[in-house]
Amino acid sequence: MIRPQINNMTGELGAIVGLLIPPSNNMIIYSAASRIGVSIGDLFLAGILPGVMTAALLMFVAWRVAVLRGYASGAFTGWRSFTRALLFAIPGLMTAIIIIGGILSGIFTATESSAIAVIYTIAIGALVYQTLGWKRFSEAAMQSVKITAMVLLIIGAATAFGYALAILEAPAKLADMITSATSNPILVLLIVNVILLVLGTFMDMSPLIIISTPILLPVVMEVGVDPVHFGIVMMLNLGIGLVTPPVGSVLFVGSAVGKVPVEQAVKTIWPFYGALLLALVIITFVPALSLTLPNLF
Repeated sequence: MIRPQINNMTGELGAIVGLLIPPSNNMIIYSAASRIGVSIGDLFLAGILPGVMTAALLMFVAWRVAVLRGYASGAFTGWRSFTRALLFAIPGLMTAIIIIGGILSGIFTATESSAIAVIYTIAIGALVYQTLGWKRFSEAAMQSVKITAMVLLIIGAATAFGYALAILEAPAKLADMITSATSNPILVLLIVNVILLVLGTFMDMSPLIIISTPILLPVVMEVGVDPVHFGIVMMLNLGIGLVTPPVGSVLFVGSAVGKVPVEQAVKTIWPFYGALLLALVIITFVPALSLTLPNLF
């Protein structure tokens, strides 16, 4: 049987896929921070194939780790049980389809899609799954208010910081420094990836997107990198930072929930870092993986 502590930590690593598979609130933050109006619909579509690939790599590593460590395997409960569970999940899964379909069809904007998603999920939770009562609704609403307030404070501080950087011409100076060293898109992306991986281990994702996007996006665009493609690269980069010491916030949360020291967790889950870095390399240097779906729609 898989130890619950380790199972919890692999779950935290798998949560990185949620940053790529739409709807992702961090993509909305990136779009706002880009200052050039990067399409949220394109970002949502661009994250699907990279997200599926990253999930497949993580599942392969999880299978290999389970085999090599001799974890017990569970019995398949049958296709009838699988079909029943799939049908039960469809109403919840429709949330993402409604959001993406509504945005791409032009029925409503990304902001309006949030309101539609809230109304739909409340109805599904209360009427279909019947797990959302007044008490849980009140708790969820209060938690949403707290999180929204925290995010707005972060955005306010980061916006002021970004304004200061613009006054000091920091983005232009950084762009000149990198492009003077090399104009090769591959090397520029390598440098930017290293910068994001390092910063991601020390800062939370949302403020880092707001701060770094106005600085790094012009740099990569100058060497011909598509802003939608770069957005997906940034999502995975900073997602890896969330589970990387010394200050990876998700890593510490997972360790606390699983009741296992951070040092032990890192030693145990290190094969998954390899899968995430491989996914990052593929996504970075195969732009078609991110841009195929946006170009089709």
